[in-house]
Amino acid sequence: MKKVAIQGYRGCFHEEAARRFYSSVGEGDIDIVECDAFHDLYKSMAEGRADAAVMAIENTVSGGLIPNFDLLRGNPQKIKGEVFLRIEQNLMALPGQRLEDIREVRTHYMAINQTREFFAAWPEIRLVESEDTAKSAALVASGRLHGVGAVASSLAAKLYGLEILAPGIETYKQNFTRFLILDDSLEVPEADVDKASLCFTLPHSPGSLARILAILSFYGMNLTRIQSLPIPGREWQYFFYADIKFDSVQRYRQAVAAVLPLIEEFRILGEYKAAL
Repeated sequence: MKKVAIQGYRGCFHEEAARRFYSSVGEGDIDIVECDAFHDLYKSMAEGRADAAVMAIENTVSGGLIPNFDLLRGNPQKIKGEVFLRIEQNLMALPGQRLEDIREVRTHYMAINQTREFFAAWPEIRLVESEDTAKSAALVASGRLHGVGAVASSLAAKLYGLEILAPGIETYKQNFTRFLILDDSLEVPEADVDKASLCFTLPHSPGSLARILAILSFYGMNLTRIQSLPIPGREWQYFFYADIKFDSVQRYRQAVAAVLPLIEEFRILGEYKAAL
């Protein structure tokens, strides 16, 4: 059984994303390895405790997870796939309780931010920040905490035997998180490749980025994301992380060959099949 590392605890959205992806590629029976922090995903793979990892990289409401771009650049594992997961936040508690019985709700700070509009109608409920949505659900269940709820995924409710009192309480319904699949054992046939994640640096000169973008456009590359991050020790210089989609792998190879002479450092972080 493949061991897949996730950031968070059993029942979190990372586990949902992992199970959805591996089910889609015929490996639905996976073993989840819990990690406290994102850098622990790579540590677990390096130490042999996990064969692969699933890592969130961006969200349609809160934007990119900036530290994770550095992790991608600083580690050897390639991106072999992606998952877009709609984030549905649910208020849950021990079975038999009503919403009117709840006086405290525990969850991760991002889940609090995503559900403030719902809880504004329930001012008597105190929101308590925790380290993980699923762990909050697990603690409510294991502690048999009456009058205390958690906001987490429906998977967490099922896993820990909690009852969903209010489903889908997130303010923005079009709230999706993109997760990357880091699994060196996966082989992506070139015929299926239609997306790539690139990392590069440019000369510190006027128009250097504009020239790169013009070349990518000429070859029909669709730039779906570009992120700049400062290069430590090199003032006002940046490395760029770019996701591009394309219809032709051949044209993609040509585009890469065309930009290489204009780039100082270049690394392909992954070539894979787009989820959307």
